[in-house]
Amino acid sequence: MNFEFQNPTHLIFGTGSITKLGEATKRYGKKALIVTGGGSVKRNGTFDKAIASLKTTGIQYVECTGIEPNPRLSSIIRGRDIARREKCDVIIALGGGSAMDAAKAIAAAVLYNGDPWDMFFHGQQNQYFPTEAMPLIAIPTLAATGSEMNCGAVITNEESKIKSFVQVPCLYPKVALVDPELTVSVPKDQTAYGVCDIITHITEGYFNGVDDTPIQDRFAEGAIQTVLEYGPKAVENGNNIEARTQVQWASIVALNGWVQSGTNGGYPVHMIEHALSAHHDVTHGAGLAVVNPAWMRFAAKNRPAKFAQFARRVMGITEKFANPLDLANAGIDKFEEFLRSIGCPTRLSELKIGEELLEQYAKDALQVLKDENGCLPARPPMTKEDIVSMLRTAL
Repeated sequence: MNFEFQNPTHLIFGTGSITKLGEATKRYGKKALIVTGGGSVKRNGTFDKAIASLKTTGIQYVECTGIEPNPRLSSIIRGRDIARREKCDVIIALGGGSAMDAAKAIAAAVLYNGDPWDMFFHGQQNQYFPTEAMPLIAIPTLAATGSEMNCGAVITNEESKIKSFVQVPCLYPKVALVDPELTVSVPKDQTAYGVCDIITHITEGYFNGVDDTPIQDRFAEGAIQTVLEYGPKAVENGNNIEARTQVQWASIVALNGWVQSGTNGGYPVHMIEHALSAHHDVTHGAGLAVVNPAWMRFAAKNRPAKFAQFARRVMGITEKFANPLDLANAGIDKFEEFLRSIGCPTRLSELKIGEELLEQYAKDALQVLKDENGCLPARPPMTKEDIVSMLRTAL
């Protein structure tokens, strides 16, 4: 293996850590733009806790509210304009992955005089890669994306229906204030979708990475097993703070770069789901719950031994099978049963998606990311026809 690893985000983790927001923020600015979603942080008291802490250190603030579940380019432009007009010098993301992704994009857009969509690859000749961004404090209120401790952001252009990503070092949050207590009011369905999101982040590298990464395999397997154990407990009882804590930590570990170090894996499931949610605005984790098992069945035929390993080590299957592919499929079936048991959809029809746009989804995914042969990077690489065929099995 040959790789580099660095994560500069200062993580402050634990129940009650939101009270440290004021102290964390004052190191980076005096006036904050607070980026939030649909209003749940105000209804459940989280916003008031954040403001109370900011007031202790004299931090002023303005708001950018109403960030969509799949954040839109127009919201990035709106947030950029507010930050410029109000002369903000620090950004606080308070919410789920969408609020954090939007805040990252806004942080870079404020310091860029061009079109923010330039930052996201969508087939253009020259993508703009940001090298500077406003300092960002991330406070997640949902365990799902791990955006609080990585340098990626995903945004949807509502006009072109393309959902794309940017991943550059300047987008790492300066501080991640992670307080599991802030997640206790998350509804059962959103908790379940977050659980699926966490697991998918890990399986992307686990199945699409290079061979001979035994330590990373064990990291990945242990993290997934933890989510399989504590995820249902968090879904069943949102007030179970121990379950919320373990799932929240797993969310961070799943995508802060550590589990993926040295694997060089692709993210085909995410790329395909992005195409779906760009058109239908479905919740990201719900879309992943449909796409991931379908993709796993497609990919297992090419790499049955790795999927058989998953079946044994992660899903706990002990029965003997005639060949590795049968064992692999048994593990995938059990994983899909787990997703159903916590309330996730596993068919496109449950998302009210039919077969009318299957080719468009494949085309859109490949517009955002493809290799030198025009295929979606994965193991195995996927042609447009592969994507369409795989999605058809999920109808």
